[in-house]
Amino acid sequence: MTDMSFLIRLAEDDDDFILALVPRFVDFTLPPWRRRHECIAGIRKDLARHLEEQPANSFLFVAEDDGGERVGFVHLQKTQDFFTGHTNCHISDLAVAPAHEGKGVGRALLAHAETWAREHRCMLVTLAVFPGNERARALYEANGYGADLLRLAKPVR
Repeated sequence: MTDMSFLIRLAEDDDDFILALVPRFVDFTLPPWRRRHECIAGIRKDLARHLEEQPANSFLFVAEDDGGERVGFVHLQKTQDFFTGHTNCHISDLAVAPAHEGKGVGRALLAHAETWAREHRCMLVTLAVFPGNERARALYEANGYGADLLRLAKPVR
């Protein structure tokens, strides 16, 4: 693992880079009722909307390496905790370019999200991850994330 420093900045004219990483969100075994192409289309549509409309409480950041190459991104959203009403920071999307896996980009993006959350007086940083995304789950757990709520699903058709 390489210990590199990254510049993490607000996304600006990075739409193509961000949208090109969408397939990374389903690059593992999905639950049997999920279709890869449907997940990609849904994630792409949601990210494109956030990039286009820039809604309040939605913030996209891009990580660059020492040479200025874009290596990953994180999408943060301010949310309200259902139970307490406190402000939370939700990591809606986090992706690392395949050529930069294992170089600390994901860790740097998580650290940025946590710093941003503290600066914005958030109580929790939350995220969701597919059970089959073992690489991401290992990263999150190694950085102190644990289960809060468990969402279960059952197809009825």
